[in-house]
Amino acid sequence: MKELSRIASAIAPSSTLAINALANQLRSEGVDVKNFGVGEPDFNTPDNIKEAGIRAIQENKTRYTPAAGVLALREAVCKKLKDEFGLDYEPSQIAIASGAKHNVYIAFAVLLNPGDEVILPAPYWVTYAEAIKMFGGVPVVVPTTEETEFKLTPDMLKAAITPRTKLLLLNNPSNPTGAVYTREELIALKDIIVENDIYVMSDEIYRALTYGVKFTSLATLGEDIKELTILINGVSKAYAMTGWRVGLAAANPTIAKLMSNYLSHSTGAPGTMCQYAAIEALNSPRDECEKMRDAFDERRRYFVDRVNRMEGVSCCEPKGAFYIFMNIKE
Repeated sequence: MKELSRIASAIAPSSTLAINALANQLRSEGVDVKNFGVGEPDFNTPDNIKEAGIRAIQENKTRYTPAAGVLALREAVCKKLKDEFGLDYEPSQIAIASGAKHNVYIAFAVLLNPGDEVILPAPYWVTYAEAIKMFGGVPVVVPTTEETEFKLTPDMLKAAITPRTKLLLLNNPSNPTGAVYTREELIALKDIIVENDIYVMSDEIYRALTYGVKFTSLATLGEDIKELTILINGVSKAYAMTGWRVGLAAANPTIAKLMSNYLSHSTGAPGTMCQYAAIEALNSPRDECEKMRDAFDERRRYFVDRVNRMEGVSCCEPKGAFYIFMNIKE
């Protein structure tokens, strides 16, 4: 038999999904399993969002849409970014994909050439490194520590930059550590990014889930960094819509156009009815989202207290997302 793709053969499967599959298998065998492996809210999608999706089906909004998503959804994304952060984007600068993971994949597709280096602070979400390799990129892993609250420092960033550096991947708030960068910390990183003219993928999928800290979006720090930033977000985490598969990306016009082109020849946009449900999510009051966030906060405080009372393990207090990152070195 002829050799299969070397790139595909080198890609490791998602350990997150493997853990989830194992937990489900054990449950089916009658084992009492608590599954902490997959980043999925256990809340139901709010009723008004579900009804918007049902209504779209009943109104026969079930046909193809533009590759980058329906105009009304891209307009809703622009409005959200303007209302929350004062960021100005045109609908043509928004790409709607099948989940934020898909937006990450598409962004790598249009940014990377073989051999380009991507600075990847660790710990990191398992998909990042594999997606970089799918397009011939080279993950440059930069370990962070508890002492820096698992955040990339300016010195770490400077030391990792080489002539082949194309992109920095910044997940803020972080999966899996829950770290949230302050505005001052982002400004310090921004100056280095702009000076070295590298792109930055700011994955902000957990931005609505922060606790006791103010979230700052990287692109708000000036037109120079906004031009270099690809913002990634979606409706999965904040609105409990993981299965609806609607991700959002905002970028400069050239990158956004290339992402749209790539989508037009791959998946196209997500299901039409899912896009209309996402419009409802983005345009509706955040009451239900805040209830979920408050529940996550209560669980967060319980977990931090309980883990830190266990012999031989500990954890930092996460300021965002819905994870704790355990220290098991003892």
